[in-house]
Amino acid sequence: MAKVGIVMGSDSDLAVMSKAAEILEKFGVDYEMTIISAHREPDEFFEYAKSAEEKGFKVIIAGAGMAAHLPGMCAAIFPMPVIGIPMHTTSLEGRDSLYSIVQMPSGIPVATVAINGGANAGILAVKMLAISDEDLLKKLKDYKDELKDGVVAKADKLNKIGYKEYLNSK
Repeated sequence: MAKVGIVMGSDSDLAVMSKAAEILEKFGVDYEMTIISAHREPDEFFEYAKSAEEKGFKVIIAGAGMAAHLPGMCAAIFPMPVIGIPMHTTSLEGRDSLYSIVQMPSGIPVATVAINGGANAGILAVKMLAISDEDLLKKLKDYKDELKDGVVAKADKLNKIGYKEYLNSK
């Protein structure tokens, strides 16, 4: 049973939303991904949000651009955490999406990551699930160690070969 719902308003969001899916896969978290427009398919959207708890979702990751109603409306209906991913837009470079998602009214919070922050949305969902899952918490701690090891390896390489050679090696 999927623990995380990933929903986006358009297939143009798929490249960003797939980053969240990749993180969930890395941690072995089941998810369901779909495209639903809150504005163009209101009935389908309401059914999705109303049935999410019944489907076993513990978290919804919702990505949206421009007016970005999808995450907020999910949060208005779904009783558990919603993580919003504001999408980069051509008109306002994603600021419109960001403001729409973070400026929710009192009582309807949406955890919000950076513009196009799909990977961080996935990690935040894993952290939420790890509150009650020791195995997942262990995987998160191991992941943090991997991140640290990656930085140390880069620093060692830079110190060994110098910055000019380092830049040329990328």
